[in-house]
Amino acid sequence: MTTQQTLPKTEMVSNAAERFDNLSPAELIEHAVRNGEGQLAENGALACDTGEFTGRSPEDRYIVKDEITADAVWWGTINIPFDTDKFDSLHRKMLDFLAGKRIYTRYAYAGAHPDYRLKLEVINTLAWHNLFCHNLFLRPKPEELNGFKPDFTILCVPEFKANPAEDGTRNENFAILNLSRNMILIGGTAYAGEMKKGIFSVLNFKLPTERATLSMHASANKGQKEDTALFFGLSGTGKTTLSADPQRQLIGDDEHGWAEEGVFNFEGGCYAKVIDLSAENEPQIYRAVRFGAVLENTKFQEGSRAIDYTDRSKTENTRVAYPIHFIENALEPSVGGIPENIFFLTADAFGVLPPISKLTPGQAMYHFISGYTAKVAGTEVGVTEPQTTFSACFGAAFLPLHPTRYAEMLGEKMAKHQTNVWLINTGWNGTQKRIDLKHTRAVISAALNGDLAKVDYQNHAFFGVSVPQSCPEVPNEVLNPEKSWKNQGEYDKQAKRLAELFRENFRKYEEFANDEIRAGGPVKA
Repeated sequence: MTTQQTLPKTEMVSNAAERFDNLSPAELIEHAVRNGEGQLAENGALACDTGEFTGRSPEDRYIVKDEITADAVWWGTINIPFDTDKFDSLHRKMLDFLAGKRIYTRYAYAGAHPDYRLKLEVINTLAWHNLFCHNLFLRPKPEELNGFKPDFTILCVPEFKANPAEDGTRNENFAILNLSRNMILIGGTAYAGEMKKGIFSVLNFKLPTERATLSMHASANKGQKEDTALFFGLSGTGKTTLSADPQRQLIGDDEHGWAEEGVFNFEGGCYAKVIDLSAENEPQIYRAVRFGAVLENTKFQEGSRAIDYTDRSKTENTRVAYPIHFIENALEPSVGGIPENIFFLTADAFGVLPPISKLTPGQAMYHFISGYTAKVAGTEVGVTEPQTTFSACFGAAFLPLHPTRYAEMLGEKMAKHQTNVWLINTGWNGTQKRIDLKHTRAVISAALNGDLAKVDYQNHAFFGVSVPQSCPEVPNEVLNPEKSWKNQGEYDKQAKRLAELFRENFRKYEEFANDEIRAGGPVKA
């Protein structure tokens, strides 16, 4: 067993038969293969299967309701209350379950800025889960482990299943946040993203309430002129792909804080989708899938260990987790300045929104609170027409506080720093094909380098956003989506439909919104 004298000694699991502390990636891969947890792919990555759950289970994620959270948390279908006594009982059961078993522990950070970080203790029963945490959280230097006292503990035991009748859960699987005990319990699911997103939810509570710092579901990068850009977006909109720009330094691909000094990454790695991954379209991510990286739910090409990135037989949500330094131009430490440009990414399956448009402050707040994207027909079984998703702040599933709390903080920062805000459609247009990635990269580059400050704009007829009428390397019919439709009447019909869906979704926030935000929505019925 590999241990270091400087490592803290948790008393949480004192009855385990074997304990392995802060093993290296090579050691964890060795353990995972020996334990039958995964296989090495041809490129050296560890390929693992998450079992029944291939994604998070939002309806089985809880927050303990107590004196700290009772009046602060936005309770409802996203933040489901859990009883303190039930939590304590479940915790004891999990510890008893670990008697005589093997555990892997890890000490890590969440937060690249030392003034805002959490010190983490992670306890796993799966070696590959511990490798996932090594990759996704920040890795302390050996000397930083002296006197290391964790602020928060993750106890993740996929083999342990709850008894709903006794334990107060909905199902056998669960993820429960206790913000008083500073602990997350995860059981019944081997989907590793529950650990990552659990800590994100913790930071989404603690940073705004305790440190006046905005937490964001966004990627970030920095240009050669030291300019920082943020990319907000839900899964599948291109947040990871577009922030991994070879011309800019990657700060992080998913979770960040915006403090007085600037932005900082919460994580030490990236968790990228790999469905249909190719060296041509996403070269940096493609090259990051190597020894030390963890693949989830991918399949091999028949008769080989070569990864078949097109195989979606298990799930569309195939992923890879790798440390950020696997991206050649990653910035370490992962800290940037005040953002000069913010991009809201949406995959519009209705073919209505332009590939880029500039937003007023009111429009920016409206679209931030809306958090829109859509699935195109045929991407999933039973999806026969475009299906909308509205997720407040582009990450409602991870927000313990009311969305307007985050929206107000973002609005204050945008106003203070005169940040440019752009709406980017990475989805479809009237050709029924997805907007070419090279065109999306071109419009973002033009916004970043100032080219779009020199062109004419036209207000969108239905949404009122300002649409640039020219952009280097982008055809005019791409910039104006209505020109890609054969029938103008059909375009108008779809645009009206989408505008009404926006209005319908926004009604639940209207009473909290000021006049400027209300005026930022669709302009034509």
